[in-house]
Amino acid sequence: MQRAAGSVEDWSGGTRLGEGIARFNDDWGTKGMARGAIVVILSDGWDRGDPEFLASEMARLSRVTHKIVWVNPLKATDGYAPLARGMAAALPFVDEFIEGHSLDALDRLSAVVAGGGPRPVRSMAVLQRAEVN
Repeated sequence: MQRAAGSVEDWSGGTRLGEGIARFNDDWGTKGMARGAIVVILSDGWDRGDPEFLASEMARLSRVTHKIVWVNPLKATDGYAPLARGMAAALPFVDEFIEGHSLDALDRLSAVVAGGGPRPVRSMAVLQRAEVN
């Protein structure tokens, strides 16, 4: 495990979420499989990149997807608030913000993905709900 961790450039310090989502958008966005899809992102939101770039890529992704679901293992922690730069930048474009710390939480993910229904209206209300939950 230590060798694997050592080979990962950004292990334990945040990832470059904006760059990863940009690459996804470039490869799978408008003309690819992201169009009309439910996209699930599993991340704690700790980001080493530019939060404005992440926000712009999330906005780009939100224009082609049906729904964006963000699964955050830290959300279940007492007193958690989505204050990490990456999480705060991405959250306005997220339709469902759910916990990802247990098998029960992953059952919730299954229900969210299977639920279908009309596309939710994205707004800052998502951020407010996340702070309350």
